[in-house]
Amino acid sequence: MTSINITFKYMLATFAAVFFTWLIHEFAHWSMAEVLGYTANMALNGTSFVAGEDPSTGQRIIISAAGPVITIIQAIVVFLFLNYKRWNQYLYPLLFTAFYMRLLAGGMNVINPNDEGRISQFLGLGTYTIPVLVSAFLLYLVYRVAKRHQLSWKLQATTTLLVMVFSSILILLDQFLSVQLL
Repeated sequence: MTSINITFKYMLATFAAVFFTWLIHEFAHWSMAEVLGYTANMALNGTSFVAGEDPSTGQRIIISAAGPVITIIQAIVVFLFLNYKRWNQYLYPLLFTAFYMRLLAGGMNVINPNDEGRISQFLGLGTYTIPVLVSAFLLYLVYRVAKRHQLSWKLQATTTLLVMVFSSILILLDQFLSVQLL
């Protein structure tokens, strides 16, 4: 079993993983909107179009896909490193955060379809098909790394709790302070 001490450094790495994952995800949405010729605003937990901008449905789907695609790529890169190279406890939160973020987004489709939910609806697959497939794939990556390195339940529970707390802080900051990044 891989022995890991939950230290302040691990907590800081987990916070950085959450912050990085959210930023790169939203940056992917924002940059795709800009590449397609639209002016967009990027916040901590969302990207929106400037008043008067009205992309077509197909362009909205491409913009919606950009965030999850970069998050999935992040997870795959970290998985490959952790699964085939060597263990690094400070990289593991990058993999786990990608899973948690897409699982949370999938659950939020109950309130308002987002990212994978919109894409799934557009393709006529219902709201939850693609979110479930993406979450299941990312859970599989987390499971494979956890099994390969025999990660303890304590590490898994602590990582889950830290990612939940840091994600919640980010989301609440966005809701209450409306921090515009771009």
